[in-house]
Formats: sequence, C-alpha cells, structure tokens
Amino acid sequence: MTGPLSNITIIDFSQFLSGPSCTLRLADLGAEVIKIEKPVTGDICRQLYVSKVVLEGQSSLFHAINRNKKSFTADLKKELDLAAVKKLLVVADVMVHNFRPGVMERLGLDYSTVKEINHRIIYASISGYGNEGAWSGEPGQDLLVQAVSGLTWLSGAAFDGPVPMGVSVVDILAGTYLTQGILAALYRRTQKGCGGTVDVNMLESSIDYQFELFSTFLNDGGELPERSSVNPAHAYVSAPYGIYKTSDGYLAIAMAPVPKLGELLGCKQLLVYTEPANWFTLRDEIKTHLANHLKGNTTARWLESLEPADIWCAPVLNYEALRRENAYQQLDMEQEVCTSQGSIITTTRCPIRINGKKFKSPVGAPWLGEHNKSLKEKYHL
Repeated sequence: MTGPLSNITIIDFSQFLSGPSCTLRLADLGAEVIKIEKPVTGDICRQLYVSKVVLEGQSSLFHAINRNKKSFTADLKKELDLAAVKKLLVVADVMVHNFRPGVMERLGLDYSTVKEINHRIIYASISGYGNEGAWSGEPGQDLLVQAVSGLTWLSGAAFDGPVPMGVSVVDILAGTYLTQGILAALYRRTQKGCGGTVDVNMLESSIDYQFELFSTFLNDGGELPERSSVNPAHAYVSAPYGIYKTSDGYLAIAMAPVPKLGELLGCKQLLVYTEPANWFTLRDEIKTHLANHLKGNTTARWLESLEPADIWCAPVLNYEALRRENAYQQLDMEQEVCTSQGSIITTTRCPIRINGKKFKSPVGAPWLGEHNKSLKEKYHL
C-alpha cells in the first residue's frame, strides 16, 4: 500500500529493537528501508529468541520488527562492500544506526564523511547514553537503562523493591522519538534544503517518559515517589487508583470519589472518607477496605454497578481475552505477512491512520541478503 513516505529511501544499519522499531514505522508509512547486514550472521536479532516460536530458523521477534524491509549484506570492513554501501548513501534520504559512539567513525561512516557523500541526508542515531559523558561507552540495553533511569521504582508495591516493566519499553520509546526527529528533519529539508543529524539516546528517552513524575520530584523538595503498598498502580495518584482482585478475575479502577464508590459498591467502610486530601494520605487504608470488598463478587457484577455511573473502570484482560472482545476485533489491529519463502506470521499493523486510512503490508521480513541482486541492479552498485 502506498504511504506518505513512498518517495523516501532509508539505509538502516541498526540492530536489535530500538533502531529497527523506528525504521519499521517508517516502512509502514511507505519508505523503502534497506537493512545493511553483516554476511552470514546478519542482524543479531535474527537469533534473539524471546519465545519458542521460530520461523525459517530465525526468531519471531526479528520477523515482527523487520517486516516490509529489504536486506543487503555487506562487510563494512571490506573496501568493495563499503564502496557499494556508500553508493546507496548517495541516493538515500535517511541513514539510521544504533552502534555505540565511535563505531561508525572507525568504519568511515561518521556524519562528516557521509555528509560529503550526500549533503541532504538525515543522519539519525540511537545510543544508550549519548555520545559524550561518563556513561557514553556503556551498553545501551533496555533493562540496564530501566535500572539506572529510576523507572524500576515506579511499578509494584512499596515493599517489592525495583520492578522492571515487562516489555522493552526504553527500546521502543527511543525508536519512537527517533522517528519523530527524522520526520521533523525531513520536513525542515523541504523548507530549507539541508540535511542534518538527529540524535536520540535511551537514557534521555526514559527520563522524558517519566516527565510527569520526574517534574513532581524536581519541584517537591526532592521527595521521592512513594509507591502504594496496597494494589499499586501510580506513585502520585490517590485511592482508589489500582487493580483489584474479584471473585473471578481482576478489576482496574482509576480516579473516582471514594464515598461515591462506596455507595455504588455497597462498601460502607468507604463512606467515611469524605475529605479528598485523605484519599492520598490514607490511600493504603482506603484501598485495603476496597480490596477486601471487591473479592466478594465477580468482575462483571462490579462493572454493572460502576459503568452506568460513569466511574472509570475496566476488566483486566490477557491477550487471549482481549482478542475475544468485539472492541478489539473492530480495531482490525492484526495482519498476516508472508516472507518470500512462504512463511506466514500474524503480527500487528501500524497504529497510525491518515485520513482514516490504515497502513498494512503483506511483505514479511527479508531473509539475509535477499535483495543484494535487485538493489545492485536498481542502484548500479
């Protein structure tokens, strides 16, 4: 399907998740994304198994994050291969990499060199901690950045210790921010005709992700966020905010007046908390009463009481239950993509709609070096 970036060519040196998540989104929007991969092994993500699902001898993760891309193998330490890649850079609009600082300089593909090849190119990079500073040489790995950025002190209960998020959130955030920066730089190029650099690092991405809580910390005398000990969900939000066990599942309740909640649920213990300030200072006490009460009936029963009164609440679903919901099915979020070797994988589609148009593509992830011949012919490499 033709997208708004159909005239954009991206040379993608990135591996794993952060950079490839950026170029995935750009490919979804129509850009031609050419992955530059090392011969024999390719993107290390090809063998990064996150489950027992393996397609064509490669990880399902690689197939999910590299759909609709082309693969070009090149040993960047060999003169002829490097020369071929530089020819691709001549016609490229964007170059993306997520190597540690200094790697591209050693390969002869730093911005100064690439700018001499193509002065209009957008040179985009992701690092773990930036190109300078005490941590610049440290590995930019998702869990490690979660650990040092304060993020792991926001989930879980007060007595749990640090709790990491169950998804590679920093990788995807950094990729998302890089996408935004690339699009802004492309727009600037249409106005001023110049290329430039776009730099994103995972630590700054993680800190910005926490801007709400971090700003409170900075302006609250340095008071650290305090997680609730009972049904925790957000360090700075008062009761009843949290997830509660019912007799047959779980119920999420967001912000709501505590006495009104008590009336609707028939929980007399909540009726006495009429002062809103106490909903935070006494939140664990309030949430303990609520938690004990909600165990006495089903999720559906509580929803029947709360939803008509416009209380913000929802059942807690796993993937299996989510896919059974009509609301999910109406989103049409899934798509099947097929590799050139015939393997089919079901994955998600791009969540962006432009003028109501959904962006899907049936093209699966490439096998290693699949497009060497066609790209050499197209670009006279």
